[in-house]
Amino acid sequence: FKGGDTCDYLLSSGRFLGEKVWQPHSCMMHKYKNSEAKSCLVDKHIVFIGDSRIRQLFYSFIKLINPQVREEGNKHGNIPFEDKSASIKVDFLWYPEVNGSMRQRIKSWTEGSMAKPHIIVAGAATWSIKIHNGSNEALTQYKINITSIAPLLEKLAKSSDVYWVLQDPVYEDLLSESRKMITNEKIDAYNEAAVRILNSSSRNSKAKVKVFSVSKLIAQETIMKSADGLHLPESSRDTNAMILMNVYCNKIMKPIDGSCCQPQPPLTLIQKLAFCFFTLSIIGYLIISLIHRNNYRKNKSCTDLESGEEKKPVISTPNISTLEMLLHSFCKLGLIMTYFYLCDRANLFMKENKFYTHSSFFIPIIYVLVLGVFFTENTKETKVLNREQTDEWKGWMQLVILIYHISGASTFLPVYMHIRVLVAAYLFQTGYGHFSYFWVKGDFGVYRVCQVLFRLNFLVIVLCIVMDRPYQFYYFVPLVTVWFMIIYCTLAVWPQIVQKKANGNCLWHFGLLLKLICLLTCIYFLSYSQGAFEKIFSFWPLSKCFELNGNVYEWWFRWKLDRYVVFHGMLFAFIYLALQKCQMITEGKGDPLFSSRVSNILLVVSVVAFLTYSIWASSCKNKTECNELHPSVSVVQILAFVLIRNIPGYVRSVYSSFFAWFGKISLELFICQYHIWLAADTKGILVLIPGYPMFNILVSTFIFVCVAHEISQITNDLAQIVVPKDNSTLLKRLLCIAGFFSGLLLFSAVQDQSRH
Repeated sequence: FKGGDTCDYLLSSGRFLGEKVWQPHSCMMHKYKNSEAKSCLVDKHIVFIGDSRIRQLFYSFIKLINPQVREEGNKHGNIPFEDKSASIKVDFLWYPEVNGSMRQRIKSWTEGSMAKPHIIVAGAATWSIKIHNGSNEALTQYKINITSIAPLLEKLAKSSDVYWVLQDPVYEDLLSESRKMITNEKIDAYNEAAVRILNSSSRNSKAKVKVFSVSKLIAQETIMKSADGLHLPESSRDTNAMILMNVYCNKIMKPIDGSCCQPQPPLTLIQKLAFCFFTLSIIGYLIISLIHRNNYRKNKSCTDLESGEEKKPVISTPNISTLEMLLHSFCKLGLIMTYFYLCDRANLFMKENKFYTHSSFFIPIIYVLVLGVFFTENTKETKVLNREQTDEWKGWMQLVILIYHISGASTFLPVYMHIRVLVAAYLFQTGYGHFSYFWVKGDFGVYRVCQVLFRLNFLVIVLCIVMDRPYQFYYFVPLVTVWFMIIYCTLAVWPQIVQKKANGNCLWHFGLLLKLICLLTCIYFLSYSQGAFEKIFSFWPLSKCFELNGNVYEWWFRWKLDRYVVFHGMLFAFIYLALQKCQMITEGKGDPLFSSRVSNILLVVSVVAFLTYSIWASSCKNKTECNELHPSVSVVQILAFVLIRNIPGYVRSVYSSFFAWFGKISLELFICQYHIWLAADTKGILVLIPGYPMFNILVSTFIFVCVAHEISQITNDLAQIVVPKDNSTLLKRLLCIAGFFSGLLLFSAVQDQSRH
């Protein structure tokens, strides 16, 4: 990758994704809304100077500011536009030829007292070809005129953004008789002259006239849809206007999904400290490794010179010290985080926009699901939702979610609704798994809580530091963390009701149900009381964790979207364990879960329920309305799947080891995709190998999966060190962690103050 300014790529190269979506080479283009355009261009003066093609671009540009503008008035005259609310002034100046009149107008901005426009967009040639019947003399005069104008434009480029729009090709078959002399051969000659002459005197200067050549590429694909063969169709003009907006506004507005023309963000104080920490860890690990290697060499067998016999001293393999394991883990993590930073913060690798097609989503889904079937093995145990089965469930769901994200399938509502069920199913497993553990084991110790919290949050906290992102940005981890704490508090508060206690007296079961009813009541209240919810999470330091863009609305929305499914998971676990204790279900290998008749009825009901939900989700027309119903109905498809997967004994006795392998690293896959598989914080796609989309996906996916697996190993190793079983040691570690977070909050406050 030769590097360079992404603005150059935006102005000169790209391709169409589908019919109307333009993809610049190497970077992502943001789609500006009216409010964003006004914020960017406030108090700005923009001038479009040229012929009817420039007039078209002028109208498309001002429609980004005010969509109600109509194309009316004198076509062969100046057209003013002003947005008084934002003090934006945009003028079109009718100069259809590059001649003395145009030169005089441009000269007035360079020499007179008149205020210079902030943006100048100029271009003309077709009128010269038409008026002079395509003569060579007209081309010679064009070269002379543009040579006289070029120094003035270059002078303006020192204080303003100046763009010269090259001439688009024409569709000669549609041209009227009066325009037949305008040929693509003539247009290419005029464009070549403009490119050669502009910036000829300032090749080494940073202030240059920006040549807007990308319009030619767009026109080559769309000019055949032109009404007259000369002027571009509206969609192409709109694309050109959006490119202009991205070139100027991206460096001002800094949209996440607009990587074109954005400078690399400066390192924050916390990022610099993290860099120093990882560097010291790598140096420390290398020093320890060298010391061990030297010790090993000293103890190697050597020859006794007197007897000529080889001495073979007993060499005991030294145990790896805690410090060495710690440094080794941080060494690997430091290298991995460097890759994260290079992928999604440095302007080293390319990023491209997503583009959804049905084939880009469904073909990989079918391929992956078929592949998973080929890795079928027998389970070690045949209980409902056994470990292999839940890993398999997490695995295939995670793969489907990954394909959903990279294909941009969120724009297709039926797919979006089904993916919402998969996210809900993760939370259902959270409720089921943690409830089952606390209910059966009765272990409410600090060690268990710290282990779970560390494994859930370690990677996200590191990414918050390295990638300079708020904790709530990785919304799924805060969601799972909060629900884990809710489950823990519900079961741990007095009276602690566990299975062993309940077996002695059945009334305890009613006590637990009462606890669950209280939990459901609290959930219901908070879901319909946004004010109360926001007050709880707006207290410092909770606000520091759950705020996104200055408020906790996003957190409330995410929590509310799947508010009942964790409760459903807890309730299902309670009912299942009660039935298991009463021996009302059979979990032998190959045996159906219930009697044949009951099993068949439940299977039919489950299949019907599963398909009914899919039909409802596929018929969704409004995302907001469907999201309102989702929390209450998502459990239908989840329970239907659980019953279909577990009622038949032969289905319950096998699992896909392929999916289960991915399931074991599902959390790492979900988080890592943000920066090293997708790009621009999931808004785009990372491009390691430009020009070969399929090969790029294969390479980036391989690296992504390997990194996720390695991070999972690092997290497990560090969990054993940071969260020891000994209570006194654990207390010391917790004090150190508290000190670390206090320092992090302090540095964060200093950092925020310096930004403001």
